[in-house]
Amino acid sequence: MSEKSSVTRREFLKRSAAAAPLTNVLAQSPGKPGSASDGKNRPNVVIIIADQFRWDAVGAAGLSPLALTPNLDAMARRGVLFQSAITNQPVCGPSRACLFTGQYQNRHGVWRNGLPLSTDAVTIAKLFREAGYTSNYIGKWHLAPNYEKGQPSMVGPVTPEYRGGFLDLWEASNVLEHTSHAYEGDLYDADGKPIHFSDVYRVDFMTARAVRFLRNPGSKPFFLVVSYLEPHFQNDQNIFAAPKGYAERYANPFVPGDLRGFPGDWIASLPGYYGCIASVDEAVGTICRALTETGIDENTIVVFTSDHGCHFRTRNAEYKRSPHESSVHIPLVVTGPGFNRRLAVPEMVSQVDLAPTLLEAAGLLVPGTVQGKSYLPLLDRQTSDWRNEVFIQISESMVGRALRTDRWKYAVASPTPGPPARTPSSDRYVEYQMYDLFADPHELVNLAGRREYRREAAQLRERLRARIAEAGEAPPEIDEAPYYP
Repeated sequence: MSEKSSVTRREFLKRSAAAAPLTNVLAQSPGKPGSASDGKNRPNVVIIIADQFRWDAVGAAGLSPLALTPNLDAMARRGVLFQSAITNQPVCGPSRACLFTGQYQNRHGVWRNGLPLSTDAVTIAKLFREAGYTSNYIGKWHLAPNYEKGQPSMVGPVTPEYRGGFLDLWEASNVLEHTSHAYEGDLYDADGKPIHFSDVYRVDFMTARAVRFLRNPGSKPFFLVVSYLEPHFQNDQNIFAAPKGYAERYANPFVPGDLRGFPGDWIASLPGYYGCIASVDEAVGTICRALTETGIDENTIVVFTSDHGCHFRTRNAEYKRSPHESSVHIPLVVTGPGFNRRLAVPEMVSQVDLAPTLLEAAGLLVPGTVQGKSYLPLLDRQTSDWRNEVFIQISESMVGRALRTDRWKYAVASPTPGPPARTPSSDRYVEYQMYDLFADPHELVNLAGRREYRREAAQLRERLRARIAEAGEAPPEIDEAPYYP
């Protein structure tokens, strides 16, 4: 709300309660009794996405001594810290499609970058709008068609049908790294006109736009996504573009154990990467303060997460697109009504689970299109029915599939020759990586093909085949690693 608005906080909350019921999707499950399903005090929802943000960079994870994230740490202390959040697809576009639809890539169709999210996809933005919310987006989108021969190229402006249901405030760029640099560039408004910025850091500019919205969100409950590019690599400049002076703060920094001893560009890149992390954390603090100052913090769920992690070219030729923890383990911190529990959740959750969780938290119906599961029961420590594993699909670097359990990482790859970016799946895979995360959290010793782990590999192989089929793919053949004696 505007500071000058005559609408009181109580009046705003009353207006926020007005929401139309869903009518055009089949319901899978209703909201919990006593939640916001009765339409009273229906919460606002803010999702903050930082691109390529490693889980262990969050101070509350207890894995870094650098104190990069005091604001995220404060969120974790008052809310819920999900300690084992895993991406379902460690690359930008597909992971975002998983998050917004609650589906795996073979359902939502975005199995690699450059493919558009279907115009008829059932997204969380559409579901919130149908329930009387406004759906608003600021920042990097990466789900409109681009780089695809024969399709319209939408590197910057995105036409309305490709916005996934975000049809209210729209200030975004499809591929923000191509339409901006750290201190100059463009977002695009709902009419496709550029919103130019210069002489201000990209994160700060986008944060100011978010605060501008939060100070005058209108009379309806709102769903807002703020999607930062940082700490993603600035590809054309070959750097992690931190604010001026920030990289210098982290010269000669702490090095995570999964990077030490591996070739890659982490020596040169970590100072800038950490500077970007610190800047994003400051933005989180600014957004949270704006919610408090406007008096809507108590009725707003705030989610912080990432699309994937970053391994600094240590595990393949670029930064993600691998099954390693550095690629797939992502931050997830949630605060707000129903989440302010001072709780750390160790169970495995993934991106397809976020949409049903937020819908249920808002008292809305979860449609049958959603493949993920709400993790609200975990907050009450109802864990007996929770399947503690995550299914991962990998594209572009390989055609791969992986299973992450609380102890094991088990990964397979298609042996079919040819460019992997042309094939979404395979009818045959070969196991090529297996890690015991209890004994080897940095994934330094590959156990695939070792005789003493053959029984565990066989069990994981069948669990992975079952998850592939459950996701909607044809059950493939998975061959043993060729190294067993």
